[in-house]
Amino acid sequence: MDFKFNAFYTLIAAVIVLLLGRFLVNKIDFLRRYNIPEPVAGGLVAAFISLLVHNIWGYSISTSAELQTSFMLIFFASIGLSANFAKLKEGGIGLVIFLGCVSTFIVVQNSVGMGLASLLGLDPLIGLIAGSITLTGGHGTAGAWGEILETQHGIQGALALGMASATFGLIIGGIIGGPLAKLLINRYKLATETNAGARNNQDDNHVANEQEFVAFENPHQVRLITADNAITTLGMFAACLAFAEFMTAFSKGTWFELPTFVWTLAGGVILRNVLEGVFKVNIFDRAIDVFGNASLSLYLAMALLSLKLWQLADLAGPLVVILTAQTLTMGLYAAFVTFRVMGKNYDAAVLSAGHCGFGMGATPTAVANMQAITNMYGPSHKAFLIVPLCGAFFVDLINATVIQMILKFIV
Repeated sequence: MDFKFNAFYTLIAAVIVLLLGRFLVNKIDFLRRYNIPEPVAGGLVAAFISLLVHNIWGYSISTSAELQTSFMLIFFASIGLSANFAKLKEGGIGLVIFLGCVSTFIVVQNSVGMGLASLLGLDPLIGLIAGSITLTGGHGTAGAWGEILETQHGIQGALALGMASATFGLIIGGIIGGPLAKLLINRYKLATETNAGARNNQDDNHVANEQEFVAFENPHQVRLITADNAITTLGMFAACLAFAEFMTAFSKGTWFELPTFVWTLAGGVILRNVLEGVFKVNIFDRAIDVFGNASLSLYLAMALLSLKLWQLADLAGPLVVILTAQTLTMGLYAAFVTFRVMGKNYDAAVLSAGHCGFGMGATPTAVANMQAITNMYGPSHKAFLIVPLCGAFFVDLINATVIQMILKFIV
């Protein structure tokens, strides 16, 4: 029997998951030591409880997909609204180099997936599904390409396979990023661990100013906003979502068709820079940051809360082999390529955690990974400038191009 939670119950459940995750991270040294994000910690416990209830009594819970999607879109809108052209310039050559690392990894990820699928006697397209379609692309890309692969390429069950692989990636992406970055930081003595509780207390008593502000970097830090700021910011979020809804429908079936969240981010970039550059409107970055961080946490909690782990049991043995190999490939690539190419310093370690997040899961996971590290070791302005834009916008364009080239020229 399946119980459907409406939007109100879904929100209540997500908040409980977040509070549980915060409690677990504060009380369990292992979670704190290896920088597991709070939504991941609480969400996995909720998912395992759901698994036990389903296996013992046959009950399951479905959450509000619309609310989860809305918080995801608000998060991406906040990335776009935080991206003025000055910040893009500040990212500089580091943004270009990191984008090169990520683009190369997409090719590596698909090569591993398709190569192993062929060796295991499967259609290479199944390896593509267990490659960048679901891992770099996430659930949205998995859903879009799953339908195409089923109808146009004859891969039966591609959609379900994609959802299961994307779910696996979302979990693993939130688990491996923090420990990997911690290992790199400790091995190369890049930073000194600080007391997390003391840091949170300091953040609570310290008000961010515009000079030290970087979006998403210090989620516990106090932001001074007013009701007028909040209302104006909510209006900008609504404009971004309306733009995304229109462009998704308008571009459907055309050469420039993109997922809704990409249009949401693009709408934020356009709106921010037109208001600021043309009309000289002051943009309230601190209000954007508050709503963005809140949406990030709630989205991750809802995504993990809605996991049906018993569906992962349906994964065939060969697919488990492929996904395990993809996890090892991601970790090794982040440690030996991303970290080294980006400079083998503290920023590079945080960037590596972020790369694990969206290389296996999604951009919200990447940001949560980096927050877990910077909460423990200190800020990384460079990482928080580069990863959100790269992971949310450029990567999806590159990923779509690579997938289309593989389907057209290789398969």
